[in-house]
Amino acid sequence: MRVTVLGACGAWPEADQACSGYLVERDGFRLLLDVGYATFPRLLRRLPATALDAVLVTHGHPDHCADLNPLLRARALAERPPPPLPVYAPRDALTAVLALDRPGMLESAYRLREFTPGAAFRVGPFAVATVDLPHHWPNAGYRLSAGGAVLAYTGDTGPSERVVELGRDAEVLLAEATYPERVPEPDAAFLTSAGDAARQATRAGARRLVLHHLWPGTPPEAALRAAAEHFAGPLAVARSDMVVDL
Repeated sequence: MRVTVLGACGAWPEADQACSGYLVERDGFRLLLDVGYATFPRLLRRLPATALDAVLVTHGHPDHCADLNPLLRARALAERPPPPLPVYAPRDALTAVLALDRPGMLESAYRLREFTPGAAFRVGPFAVATVDLPHHWPNAGYRLSAGGAVLAYTGDTGPSERVVELGRDAEVLLAEATYPERVPEPDAAFLTSAGDAARQATRAGARRLVLHHLWPGTPPEAALRAAAEHFAGPLAVARSDMVVDL
């Protein structure tokens, strides 16, 4: 399994970084995990829009799903449109982004497969388990398994034992860490610090911890310092163009 970071910024994209988007590949199957602001142009550096096989979206905040619109436009308006793209998301998460164009314009470009977090299903070579995680908007954490490798991805979440469940013995836990040490009120129940992400990764027994969704302007070194106090394994901050092999 190979994971390529298209973007990992929280809230909005920085000048040289996109928001959440991760290209996950296995046996020639190409899956996009979230598709936030500015991720689509970075995807096109690696493959045409028509070559993508599936999309998984954690929740409906635009820094995780806004670039679904140009992705679907590129497929719907292609000279030779590909088959409909399977798009998986929690129920009603994509209502707003799918309504950006005139009714019916994009319908041939996708097949929406909504689910309730807690569901499990297969997508190509991946066994996918989902976990309901606390956030301002219903958010599904994803656990992708293939060939003995496990990638756990939180999307956005407050501190929760369900993150520990999600990341149990994962080779890589890709964990939200919007703030280095403390999440200010009133977001404390709905977002995670780097320190909390590290504590949860340790309890989960995750082998590697990759932090994502830092607040724009946050020095990566601050997040790494806070996490290193609580996690002894390999540690990194996700940045555009990073590649992680599992």
